[in-house]
Amino acid sequence: MMGLFGLLLVLHILSSIAFIGPAFVTPIRTGGQLHFVLGITAKLAIMPKIGGTGLILTGVGLMIITKMGLSQMWLNVSILLALLMVGLIDGWIEPRMKKIRKTISERQDQGNDIPAEFGLQLKKIVPIEVAAMLLMIAVLVLMVVKPF
Repeated sequence: MMGLFGLLLVLHILSSIAFIGPAFVTPIRTGGQLHFVLGITAKLAIMPKIGGTGLILTGVGLMIITKMGLSQMWLNVSILLALLMVGLIDGWIEPRMKKIRKTISERQDQGNDIPAEFGLQLKKIVPIEVAAMLLMIAVLVLMVVKPF
């Protein structure tokens, strides 16, 4: 029988999947793929919010059960990196993606070519997306390895 710790840990892991899963999107090569990916990401936008809430609640629960609090450096660094990642996503990436989605939805022709201006807008976002993904990976490594 799974105890409260095990249940919280499983929910914590599932929350992390919901939180980071939608961030890993397939490469876009055609206009049709661009419309598809932007539509999917708009529909999946609720998943990171649900996952993030679950992460906070289960993380606090795990900290209370283990009586760990904020005494572990790996945990403090993980929380700091996660907050930085959320700031990048919510403050930088999401507003620009909303603008791109709005502009694309207003276009009448949804041909197979990606218009150059959208490609340029997406290229400006990619380095920040890569940074956010690297932060996600760092947080996951810290949570699993607990190096310090």
